[in-house]
Amino acid sequence: MYVKNKSCMTRKDCINKISELKSASDLVQFWEKVKQKDTPSWQSGKALEYLIIRAFELNGADVSYPYEIYKNGKPFEQIDGFVYVNNLSCLIECKDYENEKVDFTPLAKIRSQLLRRPSQTIASIFCLAGFTEPATILATYAAPQTILLWEGTEIGYALNNNCICDSLQKKYKVFTERCVPDYNTLTNSL
Repeated sequence: MYVKNKSCMTRKDCINKISELKSASDLVQFWEKVKQKDTPSWQSGKALEYLIIRAFELNGADVSYPYEIYKNGKPFEQIDGFVYVNNLSCLIECKDYENEKVDFTPLAKIRSQLLRRPSQTIASIFCLAGFTEPATILATYAAPQTILLWEGTEIGYALNNNCICDSLQKKYKVFTERCVPDYNTLTNSL
């Protein structure tokens, strides 16, 4: 049985622990543990955040691991990560919901975060269970902000094939050409 860990590893501890994953096969093994909620030393949701960022890092992206932004000494924003792939700057949000699809609330939040950043910044939201129809509709009409949606099987495919950077670029291309925020690179279906 999975018990949510209430204790917190520091950001540095999390980076050190995820950096122990050195290969695509290490990522896939950890991914299976994340899906099974078998990450007892990780605070709830953090294992997925660090896994996604580490996947981009091992695939050649420049990355920033999860961090907080403070205003007047108080937390203002919690960022799950940033990745830089070629000319794309991408804000990352992860939702480690067991069987619950992401609704439009996290999309509204990330849209606000994008509004505070340069206009060329895009966002990707990763969720094991996928997204509700209202969430997908909001992502479709969030222009000029670009929000790309990633669901569990697609995440697994990108990890298993060590192609998360290529998948990001492909999702961005399809969104730009067809306005499909939830394009699935696994099935290549529109």
